Amino acid sequence: MDLSQHLLSIVVFSPLVGALAVMALPRGNRKAQLWVGLFASLVPLVASIAIALQFSPTEGLDNVFRFRRLWIPGLNVFYDLGIDSLSLPLVLLTAITTPLCLAYSWHIEDRTKEYVSLFLLLEVGMMGTFIALDFFLFYVFWEISLVPMYFIIGVWGGPRREYAAIKFFLYTLVGSVAMLLAIIYLYTQTGTFSFIEMSARNPMPHAGMARFLVFWAFFLGFAIKVPSFPFHTWLPDAHVEAPTAGSVVLAGVLLKMGAYGFLRVVLPILPGAAQQYAMPLAILATISIVYGALCAMAQWDLKKLIAYSSVNHMGYVMLGIAALCVYMGRSDLTTEQIASARQNAVNGAMFQ
Repeated sequence: MDLSQHLLSIVVFSPLVGALAVMALPRGNRKAQLWVGLFASLVPLVASIAIALQFSPTEGLDNVFRFRRLWIPGLNVFYDLGIDSLSLPLVLLTAITTPLCLAYSWHIEDRTKEYVSLFLLLEVGMMGTFIALDFFLFYVFWEISLVPMYFIIGVWGGPRREYAAIKFFLYTLVGSVAMLLAIIYLYTQTGTFSFIEMSARNPMPHAGMARFLVFWAFFLGFAIKVPSFPFHTWLPDAHVEAPTAGSVVLAGVLLKMGAYGFLRVVLPILPGAAQQYAMPLAILATISIVYGALCAMAQWDLKKLIAYSSVNHMGYVMLGIAALCVYMGRSDLTTEQIASARQNAVNGAMFQ
């Protein structure tokens, strides 16, 4: 087996090895905990750069770096990891942000061992979400990212940290449960958890109540994470109460997981529903843009200003995704015009 095929597993699981190593260190050896955590967070950065160097910018989504093995035969679950031009920028973003946050956190003196370990576990969840190509894996990593952030806010946050942490947890839990139900239903229809196989089988081509419920279940799960209006109210509290490094990860990476879910999951697997409900997506995105900007203008707290500006700029991302949905079903344009418009829409969303 080519060593390069193991790079994907290294990107995802090397922070977990680092977290276990940090937990094994003596509690009083604070400097060693920080250094081991920082070194462990640099391993995914080096591995992701090695993967990025093998990409051709002209091949787009056709250039896929993938590793796939059967994992749970009884459920047809695969250990399926892959990076393409959609996930590569987000993987690199995560790989760069985490070491910077740990380097900034050198002043943390209270429960340093737990703090560093949770940050590394959070990186495992974020990386796995962006790299998994199997719904089973995707959901596991999605949930893994929830737990460390809850404790980072709740233990090392500001005066109202318990309230902010519980609110963050409850909102994201509701979205996760809705998404889990949608995943189970799609599995019963297709017999696979694979993103690629599921999209090829087009499990829900016809409009109906089932497609309506599945689409909006996914929407709820991803829109809360974005967050899109009106599911954004957890973000200002979490942003203000989180420690600074937690706020950086929250705005810099975690919010992008929601938009990535729309591009990776909803559009390829439910193209008909995405086209059907493009206008509601566009309306909610527009409200997020205007509402987020107006609220940001009224803030005196810098963290809260960044929180509302994140609602604003993720609104632009969602507007680009909505535009992409609109052009999926246009019959009054040529194939070349539709392809160009869709490319502009997805590039705009990804760039923003």
